[in-house]
Amino acid sequence: MAITSITDAIAAYSNAAKAVTGGGSSSSDETTTAPGTDFASLLRDGAKAAIDAGKHSEEMSKQGLAGKADVRDVVAAVNNAEVTLQTVIAVRDKVVAAYNEILHMSI
Repeated sequence: MAITSITDAIAAYSNAAKAVTGGGSSSSDETTTAPGTDFASLLRDGAKAAIDAGKHSEEMSKQGLAGKADVRDVVAAVNNAEVTLQTVIAVRDKVVAAYNEILHMSI
C-alpha cells in the first residue's frame, strides 16, 4: 500500500515539473487561471497527501495492534508517514528562509 503513495508523489512531482517548464497538455482552463493558483493547488495537494499518509499510518498501527495487519505493512506505513513529515518540515524551513531573505532585501 505504500507503493501507491510513492506513485502518487512521483505523479505530483511530474505534474509540478510540467507546470514549471510549460510541458504537458495545455487546456484553456490552465491558460486562464490566475497567477499563483497552480502553486496553491500544489501546496494544497501536498498537504492533503501528508495528512493522508498520517491517517494511513494510524490506521495501519491500529490494525497491527489488533493483529489484523502484517508488521512489515505497519512499519512501511509509519516510515512513509515519517518521511512525508520530514519533507513537509524541510519545505517549511525553505519557505521561511526565503521569506526572511526577502525581508532583508534593500528596496
